[in-house]
Amino acid sequence: MVAEELINEMIPALTLKDNAEKAIFWMEELHTKFLPVIDQSHFKGFISEEAIFENNVIENEISNIKLVGENCYLHKDRHFFEAIKLLRENSIDMAAVIDDSENYQGVITVDDIIRAFSQITAIQSPGGILVISVRQIDYTLAEIVRLVEENDSKVLSTYLKNDPQDESNILVTLKINTTDLTRIIATLERFGYNIVARFQEAPDKISNLERLDLLMKYINI
Repeated sequence: MVAEELINEMIPALTLKDNAEKAIFWMEELHTKFLPVIDQSHFKGFISEEAIFENNVIENEISNIKLVGENCYLHKDRHFFEAIKLLRENSIDMAAVIDDSENYQGVITVDDIIRAFSQITAIQSPGGILVISVRQIDYTLAEIVRLVEENDSKVLSTYLKNDPQDESNILVTLKINTTDLTRIIATLERFGYNIVARFQEAPDKISNLERLDLLMKYINI
């Protein structure tokens, strides 16, 4: 799934000539702390609620307020995983999308990304997450699934990625239908599997950036 497919049509872009009052109005309407700013179709960055309040002049044009996330954008044909890294690096809950001519196309929000990711995985199903490092030549999904199922659990989804710490290994991320991973971890370790990380369900009431952290840990990027 590429960035262009996830553009959120509900998020308006402001211009440098718009004032802070307009920005605050839209932020309240959309329940966001950031909005994209463009200048003649070119992305300039995001105006933040915090910057507006620090400026303390609601009539000020956006051009007089410091923007953030000037580099928080990706091209429309890029995989949406790249947006996840951008959002976390910039501590912003949306990323701009541009075309080949660097014209602004729209934004992708954290919610858009999580919704898209949930369509291709079982991340929204109750359960826990394990990340295992295993030698590529030794990797057998059927064996891992068998060991999980021996503990009366099911593997809901898997995700593979090269291990940045060891080129001969891969990282196997498992979504499992239980939050108590103790017995499963013990079984896997007994058979020589290296457990890199474990994550259990997050509370419902967490911030967008905390949700983004959980997603990054899930896909281990």
